Amino acid sequence: MLAVLAAGSFACKDDLVYTDLIQDRRPAVPVTYTNATTFGFNPFIEVSAAAGQISYTLSIPASTGRTIREITTVVGGGTGINPGTLNTASAKFNTAPIAGTGTTATFTTTLAAFRTKYPTVSVVPSTNPLSPREIAFMFKITLDDGSEIIPVQARARIIP
Repeated sequence: MLAVLAAGSFACKDDLVYTDLIQDRRPAVPVTYTNATTFGFNPFIEVSAAAGQISYTLSIPASTGRTIREITTVVGGGTGINPGTLNTASAKFNTAPIAGTGTTATFTTTLAAFRTKYPTVSVVPSTNPLSPREIAFMFKITLDDGSEIIPVQARARIIP
Protein backbone atom coordinates (compact mmCIF):
# COMPACT_ATOMS: atom_id res chain seq x y z
CA MET A 1 0.00 0.00 0.00
CA LEU A 2 2.79 2.42 0.89
CA ALA A 3 4.59 1.59 -2.37
CA VAL A 4 1.49 2.53 -4.41
CA LEU A 5 1.10 5.76 -2.46
CA ALA A 6 4.78 6.64 -2.91
CA ALA A 7 4.66 5.88 -6.65
CA GLY A 8 1.53 7.98 -7.02
CA SER A 9 3.29 10.95 -5.45
CA PHE A 10 5.82 11.03 -8.27
CA ALA A 11 3.54 10.00 -11.13
CA CYS A 12 2.43 13.53 -12.07
CA LYS A 13 4.86 16.01 -13.50
CA ASP A 14 4.61 19.61 -12.35
CA ASP A 15 5.84 21.56 -15.34
CA LEU A 16 5.21 24.93 -13.64
CA VAL A 17 2.99 26.13 -16.47
CA TYR A 18 0.18 28.16 -14.97
CA THR A 19 -2.91 29.52 -16.65
CA ASP A 20 -4.06 33.14 -16.53
CA LEU A 21 -6.47 32.22 -13.74
CA ILE A 22 -3.79 31.38 -11.20
CA GLN A 23 -0.99 33.80 -12.05
CA ASP A 24 0.10 36.43 -9.58
CA ARG A 25 -0.86 39.72 -11.22
CA ARG A 26 2.00 42.01 -10.30
CA PRO A 27 2.46 45.04 -12.53
CA ALA A 28 5.84 45.65 -14.14
CA VAL A 29 5.82 49.02 -12.36
CA PRO A 30 4.72 48.76 -8.69
CA VAL A 31 2.54 51.49 -7.21
CA THR A 32 2.61 52.44 -3.54
CA TYR A 33 0.48 54.76 -1.45
CA THR A 34 3.20 56.74 0.32
CA ASN A 35 0.93 58.23 2.98
CA ALA A 36 -0.89 54.99 3.82
CA THR A 37 -0.22 52.13 6.21
CA THR A 38 -1.48 48.58 6.38
CA PHE A 39 -2.16 45.82 8.88
CA GLY A 40 -2.93 43.16 6.31
CA PHE A 41 -3.73 43.57 2.65
CA ASN A 42 -5.38 46.88 1.79
CA PRO A 43 -3.43 50.05 2.56
CA PHE A 44 -5.41 52.68 4.43
CA ILE A 45 -5.30 56.23 5.67
CA GLU A 46 -7.12 57.60 8.70
CA VAL A 47 -9.60 60.40 8.05
CA SER A 48 -11.03 62.56 10.79
CA ALA A 49 -14.80 62.81 10.42
CA ALA A 50 -14.56 66.37 11.74
CA ALA A 51 -11.90 67.55 9.27
CA GLY A 52 -13.04 65.33 6.41
CA GLN A 53 -9.92 65.64 4.25
CA ILE A 54 -9.02 62.58 2.12
CA SER A 55 -5.70 62.47 0.27
CA TYR A 56 -3.72 59.65 -1.34
CA THR A 57 -0.26 60.08 -2.81
CA LEU A 58 0.47 57.36 -5.37
CA SER A 59 4.11 56.72 -6.23
CA ILE A 60 6.19 54.55 -8.53
CA PRO A 61 9.93 53.85 -8.15
CA ALA A 62 12.24 56.24 -10.03
CA SER A 63 14.37 53.22 -10.99
CA THR A 64 11.68 52.09 -13.46
CA GLY A 65 12.45 54.99 -15.79
CA ARG A 66 8.73 55.75 -16.04
CA THR A 67 6.67 58.69 -14.82
CA ILE A 68 3.00 59.00 -13.94
CA ARG A 69 1.19 60.95 -16.66
CA GLU A 70 -2.16 60.95 -14.84
CA ILE A 71 -4.62 59.29 -12.57
CA THR A 72 -7.07 58.49 -15.33
CA THR A 73 -9.97 57.14 -13.31
CA VAL A 74 -10.94 57.17 -9.65
CA VAL A 75 -13.84 55.18 -8.24
CA GLY A 76 -15.07 55.06 -4.69
CA GLY A 77 -17.63 53.30 -2.58
CA GLY A 78 -17.84 50.66 0.08
CA THR A 79 -15.08 48.13 0.59
CA GLY A 80 -16.67 45.79 -1.97
CA ILE A 81 -15.46 47.77 -4.99
CA ASN A 82 -13.05 45.98 -7.34
CA PRO A 83 -11.19 46.68 -10.61
CA GLY A 84 -14.39 46.05 -12.59
CA THR A 85 -15.90 49.08 -10.86
CA LEU A 86 -13.48 51.27 -12.84
CA ASN A 87 -15.67 50.53 -15.89
CA THR A 88 -18.91 51.61 -14.18
CA ALA A 89 -19.73 55.17 -15.23
CA SER A 90 -21.91 55.89 -12.20
CA ALA A 91 -19.10 54.89 -9.80
CA LYS A 92 -16.49 57.24 -11.28
CA PHE A 93 -15.44 59.93 -8.86
CA ASN A 94 -13.34 62.16 -11.08
CA THR A 95 -14.69 63.93 -14.17
CA ALA A 96 -11.23 64.65 -15.63
CA PRO A 97 -7.80 63.03 -15.32
CA ILE A 98 -5.58 64.18 -12.45
CA ALA A 99 -2.09 65.12 -13.67
CA GLY A 100 0.93 63.37 -12.24
CA THR A 101 4.20 65.03 -11.29
CA GLY A 102 7.19 62.85 -12.10
CA THR A 103 6.85 59.60 -10.19
CA THR A 104 3.94 60.74 -8.00
CA ALA A 105 0.32 61.77 -8.33
CA THR A 106 -2.01 62.94 -5.59
CA PHE A 107 -5.76 62.50 -5.31
CA THR A 108 -7.49 64.79 -2.82
CA THR A 109 -11.16 65.07 -1.88
CA THR A 110 -13.40 65.45 1.15
CA LEU A 111 -15.87 63.30 3.04
CA ALA A 112 -18.57 65.79 2.02
CA ALA A 113 -17.81 65.23 -1.68
CA PHE A 114 -17.70 61.46 -1.11
CA ARG A 115 -21.06 61.58 0.68
CA THR A 116 -22.59 63.56 -2.21
CA LYS A 117 -21.31 61.10 -4.85
CA TYR A 118 -22.08 57.91 -2.88
CA PRO A 119 -25.04 58.73 -0.60
CA THR A 120 -25.76 55.08 0.25
CA VAL A 121 -22.27 54.47 1.69
CA SER A 122 -22.08 55.32 5.39
CA VAL A 123 -19.31 57.67 6.51
CA VAL A 124 -20.36 57.75 10.17
CA PRO A 125 -17.44 56.69 12.39
CA SER A 126 -17.83 53.35 14.13
CA THR A 127 -18.03 53.34 17.92
CA ASN A 128 -16.25 49.97 17.98
CA PRO A 129 -12.48 50.42 17.56
CA LEU A 130 -12.14 46.76 16.54
CA SER A 131 -14.49 47.29 13.59
CA PRO A 132 -13.65 50.69 12.07
CA ARG A 133 -15.81 52.34 9.40
CA GLU A 134 -13.97 52.19 6.08
CA ILE A 135 -14.65 53.54 2.62
CA ALA A 136 -12.63 52.56 -0.42
CA PHE A 137 -11.08 53.97 -3.57
CA MET A 138 -9.54 52.41 -6.66
CA PHE A 139 -7.38 54.13 -9.24
CA LYS A 140 -6.38 53.61 -12.85
CA ILE A 141 -3.00 55.21 -13.52
CA THR A 142 -1.59 55.99 -16.96
CA LEU A 143 2.18 56.17 -17.29
CA ASP A 144 4.18 58.30 -19.72
CA ASP A 145 4.43 55.41 -22.20
CA GLY A 146 0.63 54.95 -22.27
CA SER A 147 0.59 51.78 -20.17
CA GLU A 148 -2.10 51.55 -17.51
CA ILE A 149 -1.82 50.21 -13.97
CA ILE A 150 -4.58 49.44 -11.48
CA PRO A 151 -3.08 49.27 -7.99
CA VAL A 152 -4.75 47.55 -5.06
CA GLN A 153 -7.80 49.09 -3.42
CA ALA A 154 -6.99 51.81 -0.89
CA ARG A 155 -9.22 52.46 2.09
CA ALA A 156 -9.97 55.40 4.33
CA ARG A 157 -10.76 54.64 7.97
CA ILE A 158 -13.12 57.23 9.33
CA ILE A 159 -12.32 58.15 12.89
CA PRO A 160 -14.20 60.52 15.24
